[in-house]
Amino acid sequence: MTTLSGTAFSIAPENIRTLALTGAAGSGKTTLAEALLQQAGAIATAGTVERGSTVSDHDPLEIKSQHSLQSALMHMQRGDTRIHMIDTPGLPDFAGQILPALEAVETAAIVIDAAKGIEPMTVRLMQYAAQCNLDRVIIVNKIDAAEADLPDLLQQIQQTFGKECLPLNLPDAGASKVVDCFFNRDGHSDFGAVADAHRALVEQVVEVDSDFVERYLNEGDVDASELHAPLERAMREGHLIPVCFVSARTGAGVAELLDIIVKMLPNPSEGNPPDFLRGEGDAAVPEHATPDPAAHVLAQVFKISIDPYVGKLAMLRVHQGTIRRDSQLYIGDGRKPFKVGHLFLVQGKEHIEVPQVGPGDLCAIGKVDELHYDAVLHDAAEDAHMHLAPLPFPVPVYGVAISPKRRGDEQRMWEIMGKLVAEDPCLRIEHVATTNETIIYGLSELHMRLMFDRMREVYKFEVDTRPPRIAYRETITQGSQAQYRHKKQTGGAGQFGEVHLRIEPLPRGAGFEFADEVKGGAIPYQFIPAVEKGVREALATGAIAGYPVVDVRVVVHDGKHHPVDSKEIAFVTAGRKAFLEAMRAARAVVLEPIAKMQITAPENAVGAITGDLSTRRGMVTGTDAANLGNMVVQAQVPLAEIAGYQARLHAMTAGQGTYSVSLSHYEIVPPNVQQQLVSEYKVQDED
Repeated sequence: MTTLSGTAFSIAPENIRTLALTGAAGSGKTTLAEALLQQAGAIATAGTVERGSTVSDHDPLEIKSQHSLQSALMHMQRGDTRIHMIDTPGLPDFAGQILPALEAVETAAIVIDAAKGIEPMTVRLMQYAAQCNLDRVIIVNKIDAAEADLPDLLQQIQQTFGKECLPLNLPDAGASKVVDCFFNRDGHSDFGAVADAHRALVEQVVEVDSDFVERYLNEGDVDASELHAPLERAMREGHLIPVCFVSARTGAGVAELLDIIVKMLPNPSEGNPPDFLRGEGDAAVPEHATPDPAAHVLAQVFKISIDPYVGKLAMLRVHQGTIRRDSQLYIGDGRKPFKVGHLFLVQGKEHIEVPQVGPGDLCAIGKVDELHYDAVLHDAAEDAHMHLAPLPFPVPVYGVAISPKRRGDEQRMWEIMGKLVAEDPCLRIEHVATTNETIIYGLSELHMRLMFDRMREVYKFEVDTRPPRIAYRETITQGSQAQYRHKKQTGGAGQFGEVHLRIEPLPRGAGFEFADEVKGGAIPYQFIPAVEKGVREALATGAIAGYPVVDVRVVVHDGKHHPVDSKEIAFVTAGRKAFLEAMRAARAVVLEPIAKMQITAPENAVGAITGDLSTRRGMVTGTDAANLGNMVVQAQVPLAEIAGYQARLHAMTAGQGTYSVSLSHYEIVPPNVQQQLVSEYKVQDED
């Protein structure tokens, strides 16, 4: 760990650039990051993904898989400008790492493999960046690939994302170098004359400023060096999405890209500030942070990293004010401040201790257990209720039931899972009381597999996994009556209690009601709670298939007692047995959970999706058009039929489909399913 002095480290917000490298898996983001770091002099030699020597992919699992699995922070210096860069994973399974990274920067740099072209993930990331209101720049990488058709790719980019996607530079000399076409109005490229691209750029930029429009019309051109302000505005408003060409492997365009980052990408005062909200719920008022080093502090935690040896590390973006070593900061509406002990810049796995950070800086604070993802840090009491608008995370729907391999390790399992969930906003863990299972939810089978790999490799802990049990329920379809006498004599004091009750069905979702209509003290009032306790015990274990009973009303209307032998335990037993007999006489049925599904997929796959749903007892409730040729299918499907749906959807949509699931309601299962569940319960009962 190195340390930087205060005077050497201080930097104005105008001299800071922040960008996230995003793009589909395999587009070369990590290799590009290495090339930029080397070009800026931050590293002596560029590492490679194949050798596992890159700055950003330093995790053992990343090195093994040769893919980025987590977002990684890096920084470099170019002249007076400090550049903060985040390398992000390219698989949709890791949206929990991608989206927070976008929230921490001014610019989203979407990297496209020149040979592969526009992939589904590319489209999704452009949408994410637009939702986050970020400046966007498209970086076409691997321009030296033999199969790349660069003019055709640029045309595809403009057709997919709009005519506002214009090249800032163009490949030249067979893609062995690039030529600028913003500041340079003359020359030749592999695409033809530079003047044409220059003219298109200038015309697009001046459109946002009426004064420049007039000058352009009168003079025929405007010096590009004068266009910084309208350029920033055009990018901020999405009126211009620059396209840059580069080969991270050969180095073509790398130096030029670095200059573009410094000269043309926004500093913290030029980008669109994030949507902070002051207050809670409907009363919350939007409020933007000001990148002023002298103002009170506002910072947000966008990533948590927990190392078994180093401990918790919180990565944060400073939006306002200056954080210094020994600063006293509050976490959200917490009343007790914490002291900043160590403040770091992060370079992959390296931590560089610094005395202070200001607006625009991405940094880390170590060993503060109370810090969590999305926490807002501040030093003023009036900011206690400041928070950021929530990100559009995909809903984790892929559930796996887990249990420790060794009995007695349940507590440690929960501790480790708590750490993994803290690192990934797209992981969720819960204990389902009805099935007595611990279930971890993620975005996909791959997402979960890598999470279990991490648990095994990092924490040396293994779990058994299985599909979650379906939370069936039982109910009745008609009323009935029953009575039960519990009588036990074992020498000395005996047990006696007799309960008469009736049961009635309630509307779906009503739950359980208990009523006491006993007259004349047939059951003394002190024993009525015991009867209810016995009934509730039977509710929990079920009567026909072993599932909890719902939507039933129980009325105790008569009974008998003994002045000596009547005890609480006798009425608990009598209440339970009487209820079970009444259930069996009331045409009890099993209910199954019905899920509400929302499936987004290409239009040409909708027929296959609806056909598949119908074979799984699903019912399509509606279809709506979405953007970029996609459709949204709304459906209701039994939860038992959704197991393995992700693989089926992936196959039907060539990996482009996504879905979300939420509980809708309960319905009676088909007779064949009920018969199976009842028979399985009887077998278990006999065992």
